[in-house]
Amino acid sequence: MIRLLGLCGSLRAASCNAALLDAAARLVPGDVELRRYRELGALPLFNPDVESVACPPVAQRLRDAACAADGLVFASPEYAHGVSGAIKNALDWLVGEPRLPYKPVMVLNASPRATHAIAALKETLRTMSLRIDETASIALSVPGAGCDAVAIVADPSLAMPLRAALSRFADFAARTNAETAQRMQQE
Repeated sequence: MIRLLGLCGSLRAASCNAALLDAAARLVPGDVELRRYRELGALPLFNPDVESVACPPVAQRLRDAACAADGLVFASPEYAHGVSGAIKNALDWLVGEPRLPYKPVMVLNASPRATHAIAALKETLRTMSLRIDETASIALSVPGAGCDAVAIVADPSLAMPLRAALSRFADFAARTNAETAQRMQQE
């Protein structure tokens, strides 16, 4: 079983990015599980002084969930040509986690026009030594009005490429994790 953790950069209840992650959870291959992390809004603002004394429990839960996952799936909106504050704050809490380098990552985009945020997100992920699967990282034109997971799954123009991308990512995650385990044994 390949376990994926979905991180949504939008805190809106009716977020198209959240709907995209929820649809992805329904479309993963049979040997894959995708669970959306739901506590990003509860994270305090990252503060190195706080982190050095004691990591807040909610931040530790994020770290543990990210490290336990076989891969991470990000879906985040673009705010003012940048990543959302929620996703940036989460990444700040994760950046110093020593168990995270080489973790496989897939980036989803609910709006193909959001190119600045996706580029910035990928740059941050690369800086953190995460392994982005570019072949699985896709942009889909999810309609804003009334978008939900059920509608995405029911629309073949969205469901088919999403299902294919998830299948590619599952293979990438399995391969990458095997390579990382082998490298760690050799060191």
